[in-house]
Amino acid sequence: MERTLISETPQSVGQIVKLKGWVNIRRDHGKLIFIDLRDRSGMIQMVIIPDKEEAYKVAKDVRNEFVIEVEGLVKQRPGGATKEGSATGGVEIEVEKMAVISQPEDVLPLDVSENDMNVNLDTLLNLRHLTLRNKKIKSIFKVYAEVINAYAKIMNREEFTEIKTPKILNSATEGGANFFKIKYFEKEAFLAQSPQFYKQAGAGIFERVFEIGTVFRAEPHFTTRHVNEYTSLDAEMAFIDGFEDVMDELEKVMKFMMESVNEHCREELAMFGAEILPVKSIPRIKLTEALSILEKEYGKKMEEVDIDAEGERMICEWARKNYDSDFVFLTHYPSAIRPFYSMPSADPQYTETFDLLFMGVEIASGGQRIHDYNQLISSIKKHKLNPDDFEHYLDIFKYGMPPHGGWGLGSERIVQKILGLGSIKEAILFPRDVKRLTP
Repeated sequence: MERTLISETPQSVGQIVKLKGWVNIRRDHGKLIFIDLRDRSGMIQMVIIPDKEEAYKVAKDVRNEFVIEVEGLVKQRPGGATKEGSATGGVEIEVEKMAVISQPEDVLPLDVSENDMNVNLDTLLNLRHLTLRNKKIKSIFKVYAEVINAYAKIMNREEFTEIKTPKILNSATEGGANFFKIKYFEKEAFLAQSPQFYKQAGAGIFERVFEIGTVFRAEPHFTTRHVNEYTSLDAEMAFIDGFEDVMDELEKVMKFMMESVNEHCREELAMFGAEILPVKSIPRIKLTEALSILEKEYGKKMEEVDIDAEGERMICEWARKNYDSDFVFLTHYPSAIRPFYSMPSADPQYTETFDLLFMGVEIASGGQRIHDYNQLISSIKKHKLNPDDFEHYLDIFKYGMPPHGGWGLGSERIVQKILGLGSIKEAILFPRDVKRLTP
C-alpha cells in the first residue's frame, strides 16, 4: 500500500490508508488512546481501541516524537468538520496497524507540541533541530520559502536572468574591515560581502540579472537585526535612465512578494497575528528631508547626514501615518558613506542611491552605479582606495558598459518584520553570529 499524506485523507473517507509521520502528542481517555500524527502536509487525530490488540500494544509505548507508520480507516469525525485551521481537521483515523520506525534515544528536553513554546532565544537556537519541529516555529520558514519563491518568480517574469556568483574572492568586495579571511590553498582569500562586482558584470552581459545567495559580513554586532551570514536577494539592471528606474522595479517586486505571502501563507500569518498592508506607491524622501522630519516631528537631531536604527523606526512610523505605507524609500545618501561605485548626484556630495525601509528597519540598499571607466577610477581614488586592487573589477568597464543599477535585499529581515519576530535569528534555520557556529 502506498503512503497517503495527511492532507489527502479527507478525500479517502471510508477507505484504508497508510500514513507515516511523527507523534505530535499522545492522549489517553479511559481505555482509548488518541494520537495526533503530523507529516509535512498537516496533522490528524488517530484513535486506537483495545480490540485492535497488536496496534494497541504498540500504541501503549508510543510517546511524543516517535516516528511511526500506521494503517487505518478514514472516518468522519463526530460532529462533522472542525473549524478551519484546527490541528486534526474534519476526519480521523481508526487505527488497525501500527509500527514504530524510530524513537527518541533520550528524554525530550522540551515539548514541541505546544502552540507557543515559552523558551528563551538561546534555548530556541541551541535545540534548533528539535524546536523547528514546533508548528508555529516551522511556519516561519513556510513564509520564508514563499518570500524566496515569490522573488524568483517576479524576477523571472521581469526578464531577469538568474546567476550564481563566487563566494570565495581574492579581495574584499566592499573594502573596509567587515570581511572574513580564509586560507585558500597557499593563498589568502575572502568570503564575499556581496555579489556586487559580479552582478554588475552580469548586467553587462544579460542586461538584467538576479541572485539569491549567501553573503558574509564580519561585523561584531549584538543586535536583533544583524547576523554574520545571511541570504541576500540581489538584482542588477542595465539601460536605466536613472536610479528612479531601479526604485520603480523594486517597488513592483515588493508589491508582488507581499501579495504572494498574503495569498499563500494565511494560516502562518494568522499564527503570528500578522497583517500585511497592500503595497501601493512607496513614498520617496530625500535623506536630508527625512532628517528634518525627525527633528521637527520627533525632536531627534542627527549629528551627521545619516540615519540610525531609531531614526529608521520613526520615519517608518511617520510614513505609515502620512502615506498608509509600511515601506519608504530614503534617497540621496552622502558620497562619504556610500561605496565608491555609487553614481554621484548633480550635487556631488550626494549619490543616486537609496535605502528601502520596511516596518522600521532597512531591508534594502541600492541605486545607480558608475558605468564610465575613468569616472570609476577617479571615484576609487576619492575614497582613498588603490585602483590596482580592483584590476579585475575595472576590466568590466573597459569594453562598453551601459548605465545600470540594482539592489541588495535582506531576505531574513523581510520575514522578521512581516511576522514581528523579536530577533532576525528566529528567521534563520541555523543562524551564525559573533558567538554562534553551532548547531
